[in-house]
Amino acid sequence: MTDAECVALLRWVLPRLGLRFEGFRRVRRSVCRRVARRIAALGLADAAAYTHFLETHAEEWARLDALCRVPISRFHRDWGVFEALRRVVLPSLAETARVRPERCLRCWSAGCASGEEPYTLAACLELEIVPRFPGLRFAIVASDVDDRLLARARSARYAASSIREVPPSWREALFESRDGLFEVRARFRRSVELRLEDLRREAPDGPFDLVLCRNAAFTYFSTPLQNDVLARIAARLRSGGALVLGRHESPPGAAARFVPWPGAQSTFRWLGSETRRAPV
Repeated sequence: MTDAECVALLRWVLPRLGLRFEGFRRVRRSVCRRVARRIAALGLADAAAYTHFLETHAEEWARLDALCRVPISRFHRDWGVFEALRRVVLPSLAETARVRPERCLRCWSAGCASGEEPYTLAACLELEIVPRFPGLRFAIVASDVDDRLLARARSARYAASSIREVPPSWREALFESRDGLFEVRARFRRSVELRLEDLRREAPDGPFDLVLCRNAAFTYFSTPLQNDVLARIAARLRSGGALVLGRHESPPGAAARFVPWPGAQSTFRWLGSETRRAPV
């Protein structure tokens, strides 16, 4: 399958999956290689034959949907984002959470892939935030559409390449070495609930103080679907809560009440649905 054939195929299939071609420009070749292997495995001649196969085999769309996912995940990915969470955002959220009767800060990692993001967040809260706010509890819900990735998250075992950005001061506390891999210690895994959910259609029950939705919905999803996802997130965020996106992402145009969080990279404060305030 030539690159031109793959581009034409992607332009046809992606909108039908609620995805947008523009989001795949940097990863298109990787996705094309996967699709080409699938076409070969089916014994089909080319992309045109695969198009016909999709039109006559409805179950193949789920397989293609999986081939179009681009999970790229590491611990402490985008160092500046987690530094801003540690220094600016989480202390503010913790201050509010600890005066509530349950004294619990609730977080949602949407599109958690193989678990690196929620476990990084658990380490940040356990090692940096909870000691500063005695009595504070936290809970993290982590969801993804791919059960194979969630199986890796449940095992919580990672290669050295996945942890290279973890601060040295965290490494010994967060991991124990096992069979040449780095396993997240039980004290950090207990706070993370892993759930199989498709962000395009469902979300865990709120309310949440913090939602991380990075490098997925607001890169790959179509604009109408981005708006749907954002509305679903807003419905689950407490007023004053934080939404963290990827470094090159921003809320879609209808997001007037998500405003940049001062001093926090890629982070937006939800002003709530009760009042309309000017961006700060």
